[in-house]
Amino acid sequence: MHEVSHQRVKTNGIWLHIAEQGTGPLVLLLHGFPEIWYSWRHQISFLANHGYHVVAPDLRGYGDSDSPVSPTSYTVMHLVGDIIGLLDHFGEQAFMVGHDWGAVIGWHLALFRPERVKGLINLSVPYYSRNPNAKFAESLIRTYGDGFYISQFQEPGRAERAFARYDYLTVIKKFLLITQTDNLIAPPGMEIIDYLRTLSRLPPWITEEELQVYADKFQEFGFTGALNYYRAMDLNWELTAPWQGSKITVPVKFMVGKNDLGIEVSGVRQYVEGNIFRSLVPNLEIVFLDGHHFLQQEKHLEVSEEILSFLRKFPAE
Repeated sequence: MHEVSHQRVKTNGIWLHIAEQGTGPLVLLLHGFPEIWYSWRHQISFLANHGYHVVAPDLRGYGDSDSPVSPTSYTVMHLVGDIIGLLDHFGEQAFMVGHDWGAVIGWHLALFRPERVKGLINLSVPYYSRNPNAKFAESLIRTYGDGFYISQFQEPGRAERAFARYDYLTVIKKFLLITQTDNLIAPPGMEIIDYLRTLSRLPPWITEEELQVYADKFQEFGFTGALNYYRAMDLNWELTAPWQGSKITVPVKFMVGKNDLGIEVSGVRQYVEGNIFRSLVPNLEIVFLDGHHFLQQEKHLEVSEEILSFLRKFPAE
């Protein structure tokens, strides 16, 4: 089996860096915050060894991909457009796998262009119907206040300045090793990065060297591109009005950790297990795994096997 190869692909007016391995049906793996293609390292080799052509991009604003300056260049229209360009480059439909912000992209790709998606596997972030009466970030700020991490990510420069008080490895550890299950809300007057704990001992699923891979990339390119996704949230609300009430029609497997952030206090578990989610995503399979937010790393074998079991439901072409 060939090793992972790397290239940059021109799409939607920018260059995206991709990691790829294997031959066969195309599977795209879309990471979240604050990550890079490397978050899928376990799944890339696993799926390639099982007969799939696996492609994991650094999303725009991340890693070795281009990072436009303006927050308005990070809407779901841009992000989905980037992936459509990748699909055009490879000349086919694909299975999509998304985590965190990658899941948001996966949901909207299936919403906007279902004919390009053979099947969708999303982790951690379920699909929510657009609220016609409240912009997303605005409503979160009203609900949770200034201490909520999304609230603090809105103002350009604020989170960057707070993050800069720590070295890059510490910032990465604070996010990737989160074990709390309540919402990410700092006490009054405190920045979220100061509120997050730094674990004294690493969990068994990740090494110092692996964490350093992330730190090195963010040290090279900074966090602004990644934070700009949050700064475009309310613009997303404006742009997605034409899809008000639309359903996700492609086959979907949704995975979430039993100890993910906010799963109980925000009503995520009730929503995922309830009727509204299934009404919006009619062709849906739900899997709860015994893990936290970064499932594809913490529970990489289980996630890889769940992905493969879903892919094998589709006849070979």
